[in-house]
Amino acid sequence: MKRDSLPFWTMQGWDAKHGGFHERCDFKGRPDVSALRRTRVQWRQIYVLAHASMLGWTEGLRLAFQGLEHMLLRAWSPDGKPGFVEVLNPDGSVAKAHRDAYDHAFALLALGWLARASGDAQVKSLLDVVFAFVREELTDAKGFLIESLPPALPRRQNPHMHMFEAMLALAETVGHPDSLTEAARYRRMLEKTFIDRKTRLLLEFFDDDWKPVEENGAAIVEPGHMAEWVWLLRKHDKMLGEPPTPLGTHFLGAALRAAEPTHGFLIDEIDTLSQPRKVSRRLWPQTELIKAWLAQAETGADRADEAAEKVIEQMMKTYLAGPFAGGWYDQFDGKGEVTGEFVPASSLYHIFVAVAEANRVLG
Repeated sequence: MKRDSLPFWTMQGWDAKHGGFHERCDFKGRPDVSALRRTRVQWRQIYVLAHASMLGWTEGLRLAFQGLEHMLLRAWSPDGKPGFVEVLNPDGSVAKAHRDAYDHAFALLALGWLARASGDAQVKSLLDVVFAFVREELTDAKGFLIESLPPALPRRQNPHMHMFEAMLALAETVGHPDSLTEAARYRRMLEKTFIDRKTRLLLEFFDDDWKPVEENGAAIVEPGHMAEWVWLLRKHDKMLGEPPTPLGTHFLGAALRAAEPTHGFLIDEIDTLSQPRKVSRRLWPQTELIKAWLAQAETGADRADEAAEKVIEQMMKTYLAGPFAGGWYDQFDGKGEVTGEFVPASSLYHIFVAVAEANRVLG
């Protein structure tokens, strides 16, 4: 991470002409200068640089502030309405002006870590503004996140999971007075709404009344998100001084039932009938599997640390084996062949957190 990935994504990953971070690079490490830029990716890069500075890699902290300045200049309220827009053109103009809840979860995550890393009071003030916007404009009367402004369907559990992550981060980084109360609210949503009552699997998509969206009698399940919830639930339990919830162990077991046999990697999608929907396997679910095993190891689960090390070893031989130093292959198909032609910047966040957690837990 320190030798290759962080230096690459701070140099090649930054657009010195227009400002902002590039969305992706090709397999030769060249930025795709024509690709639209999701603001969630901008926030993810800012978060990584801020958190990395807290772990001793301080070279990117100044760039994190440049990224924040770009977001304030180009993405915050360009039409006079509050909130960050969803997508920018490469030149910084607005491509999609929706205010997306998922994006704002990453804004809070990034701002929390940047405030902690820098001690900058203005960053903390901006964090409070974004926090208020989420509660006042992106939350409905029942407490669920509104997908976006204007509203969109389907409703998703995923923005709520990342907002839960952001709340834990705000408690950890700046001790935000409302963060753990908000985190508890999102956790209740998981337990009461996002879990299928029959199978106890995590559901992804819902209608406007929070009834699961089904196709051919089954609802979509993403094993990677179940693994991600394991890590988040364990983190929350530890913050509260509570014993590890059995739900974490259940989610990990359910995710592992969707692992392909060759490497033990999680496939992208199954459904509530335990049928595979997408046998392709992206990189990010594997980083979440590593984090889940690491979280289990901290509870004293037998050989969980060995399981984490095994996934790390397999990732190094496959996803992280190319196409250039500091890059990765983002997806393999069901036959184990690389798919796609680009290295998405969005995956740096997933890899970085897995690296940071492995370094913390395994040393």
